[in-house]
Amino acid sequence: MNEERGAATAVRPAEPPHPPDGGGRSVLEGAFALLGAVERAGEAGLTRLAAECGLPKTTTYRLLEQLVELGAVERSRKGYRMGSRIFRLGQGWQPYPGLRTAARAPARRLARLTGATVGLNVLREGQTLVLDWTPGDTAGALGRSLDAGVWPWFTAAGKVLVAGADPRLPLDPLTGSWHRQAGTIRDRGVAFDREEVAAGVCCVAVPVHGPNGAVLASLSAVTDPAHSLDRLAGAVRHAGRAVGAALRGR
Repeated sequence: MNEERGAATAVRPAEPPHPPDGGGRSVLEGAFALLGAVERAGEAGLTRLAAECGLPKTTTYRLLEQLVELGAVERSRKGYRMGSRIFRLGQGWQPYPGLRTAARAPARRLARLTGATVGLNVLREGQTLVLDWTPGDTAGALGRSLDAGVWPWFTAAGKVLVAGADPRLPLDPLTGSWHRQAGTIRDRGVAFDREEVAAGVCCVAVPVHGPNGAVLASLSAVTDPAHSLDRLAGAVRHAGRAVGAALRGR
């Protein structure tokens, strides 16, 4: 009896592996590739998304329809666009527990005091990622410049973060004067952007330190060229220290 049971076990076929989706890519990798393509395009049709991700059109269609059912993607006039569920999930992300809550009141006070639009920012994948905007009086004048949630690392908000980061962090472009500039930013505790990234947009940014002293984020005040950035810097420093104090529970 035992020999028969062993023989039966030996000939039992193995479970088939989960079929990959194009080029050996897993279903999960294919879905995330599609989400990335939709995000970059804003809106795009099936053919474009399949070509960008290197997936068969039948696979692309199946994955997109599954993402639609989950609320991660929506059908649109031009094909597909990002869904509201991704927005809701993204709003819950933060690089340190309580960071958004700690920044909320200081950011509102800073916007009310200065009229500048205040951003809470982190460095991810070599770019400046805006976690939250607090609109100020100048928000209307800055227009669509504030719609972007991702900026180059060499904004004022990104410079502060890079200056306090690992010096081996791969970034491009790095000018020959960057190391001297980074030392100045660390010494002064503030970085400036005078229309270096977008015309009509100026920025002051300071680091936000966590309980262990590490730089967790940056707090930035975005305004127009009519405002004095040097005068604004003091208020931004004060707000940045208030965020750090809130993180420490003070």
